[in-house]
Amino acid sequence: MYTFSNSVKKLRSSEIRDLMSLANKPGMILFSGGMPDNDMFPLDEIDAIYEKLTPQEKKIAMQYGPTSGLPQLLKSLTLFLEKKGLPVSENKLMITTGSLQGINILAKTFVNPGDTIITENPCFIGAVSAFNSYEANIVSVPLTDGGMDVDKLEEVLNNLEEKPKFVYLTPNFHNPAGTLYSAETKHRLIELLDGRGIPIIEDDVYSDLYFNEEDKEDLRTFKEINPKGIDICYTGSFSKIIGPGLRLGWMLVPEAIYQKCELIKQAIDACSPSFTQVIADKFLQSGMADNYIEKVRIEYKKRAEAMAKVLNELLPDEVTFTAPRGGFYIWLQLPEGVDSTEILQIAIEKGVVFVSGKTFDPHGVKNNFIRLSYCNTSVEKINEGIPIVVSAIKEVLDAR
Repeated sequence: MYTFSNSVKKLRSSEIRDLMSLANKPGMILFSGGMPDNDMFPLDEIDAIYEKLTPQEKKIAMQYGPTSGLPQLLKSLTLFLEKKGLPVSENKLMITTGSLQGINILAKTFVNPGDTIITENPCFIGAVSAFNSYEANIVSVPLTDGGMDVDKLEEVLNNLEEKPKFVYLTPNFHNPAGTLYSAETKHRLIELLDGRGIPIIEDDVYSDLYFNEEDKEDLRTFKEINPKGIDICYTGSFSKIIGPGLRLGWMLVPEAIYQKCELIKQAIDACSPSFTQVIADKFLQSGMADNYIEKVRIEYKKRAEAMAKVLNELLPDEVTFTAPRGGFYIWLQLPEGVDSTEILQIAIEKGVVFVSGKTFDPHGVKNNFIRLSYCNTSVEKINEGIPIVVSAIKEVLDAR
């Protein structure tokens, strides 16, 4: 009889993936997946790019590429990131097969079985799965409306017996909480971590999808701030700004960390897809990316405002949320002790699906939250489906 590894034994199925089987059920309204709307992909632009490729460019697209990424994409991505204020020249840039691969590579770079790391609570389920696969000891710190609770983080750091290998953060339009870290929280975190020798892994896939110009100061990433006393390992993705089917992301990290990451990537997949790298390069070079991001930003704002409006009109006072300022998600907080899985079961029977809160608890326990995604659902379907969610919530609350 074979025996599985300890790291595999720690893995648990993502509720989001389990719920995907409902996506093709006729009439089901989906507030579950954190994925762009199929009808919003830049298909005409992608077609035009491919048709204009030279035979030589098509040959490059069909061939293996360098582990770090195709040089032309690294160049165009450098310009894209520098426009956002990121210190590319002081770091090393690598193309990854989605941003989750970057998180996986960084976890493998730092974590031995049993090593302590710090995450937010709630936390992106993909990152939690990656950290569990390397048998990390996850210590989580709660989020506030302005970001990670810095006072609680300081308490955790002072009480740990060993220095954590890194702190993992999603500061801009957090998945699932939708939180935008305030500039004050970011600077307090920098002050707290300065000189401690604890890297930050900054997961930043949603910052281009802001709704309000006045949030620009809060949107500055840790990597853009570029504190000298902390190593920032920054990850991003083309998934939300072109399409997840490209399977392309990137990491921007200090040289010494990059050298280890490149060796790890060589062992995982040798290189990311050359075909989609060629497409992404042309998309950036042509200026299509800026136009497309502006277009989807406007549409996601419409959907977010529509969802928030219906929730504000219908939710009982004891269920709260913060109106989104960007990204893909609204995070409902239910009264303590309410089980969102019960609400989910009722909602599914009525034709609506969302994701329950414990999916995003690194410890798989806290379940009095609901993640609603507005990114993949039209305003019409939002107006139809949110009253069903609220009805399911009231049914469970009334039964207490």
